Amino acid sequence: MKVVVAGANGLIGSHLAGALRERGDTVVPLVRTPRAPGDVRWDPGAAGEWTRALDGCDAVVNLAGANVGARRWSEGYKSEIRESRIRSTRALVDAMAGARSKPRVFVSASAVGYYGGRGDEEVTESTPAGSDFLAQVCREWEGEALRAEQLGVRTVLLRTGVVLDRNDGALKKMIPPFKAFVGGPIGSGKQWVPWIHIDDEVGVILWALDGGVRGPVDAVSPNPARMKEFARELGRALGRPALFPVPGAALRLAVGEMAEVLLDGQKASARKAVDGGYRFRFADLPAALRDVLRNA
Repeated sequence: MKVVVAGANGLIGSHLAGALRERGDTVVPLVRTPRAPGDVRWDPGAAGEWTRALDGCDAVVNLAGANVGARRWSEGYKSEIRESRIRSTRALVDAMAGARSKPRVFVSASAVGYYGGRGDEEVTESTPAGSDFLAQVCREWEGEALRAEQLGVRTVLLRTGVVLDRNDGALKKMIPPFKAFVGGPIGSGKQWVPWIHIDDEVGVILWALDGGVRGPVDAVSPNPARMKEFARELGRALGRPALFPVPGAALRLAVGEMAEVLLDGQKASARKAVDGGYRFRFADLPAALRDVLRNA
């Protein structure tokens, strides 16, 4: 299978590209900064070579978008978060529309932030969108991706939670305070953390590419944890206590509006993936953290 991966140099994209190659698939990486032979320069505003790369491919995976947690959410950066997702997805679907031979499947990234803050309510793929900034972005993002269905391309909306990988993402930022013996839960500790091990994130994408699923899929562990439990298990995996909570007010001061994403959380299920036959390698949080943090 020939798979075009937009955002192939990112956390998920790099792991996915490796897994695809390992099983014998051909990967066409769309990246902003080509690093290796075969990389195709990705610029939604200037189609060129990457548009031709889509013609005749079997599948497209869209993981492009500015890192939500990279910096404080100024109005300018909020615009970048939105536009980087909307423009890239629109460009990919437009390229599919113009291709002589269209892909069979399109897996497009989204996030459990689609649901907004829901407290203790369990959310599933049928739960309506929330109303905050990130929920609105996800709704527009998914709307652009779903245009591919009108072209006859099976489309999967991958609503990803907190991806566990010690070298990137949220976990990378949490490790240093714990190692310095000042780690602890964020906010009240009661909010739900919809986590997923990086291997299962990749596994769900491969399952979506190979199977017949379409529409939204929550890429999260079937066992979400409250923040207090997550911090405790992270401390245990690192051999450190989890005694120093981060107050919500301090978090808001440090990161601004993005704090609400961390303080609200979602109790997202993996019902659609489980019912569809996906078998998680790491459904248990302690085991997932031990694996990710080996030799950390």
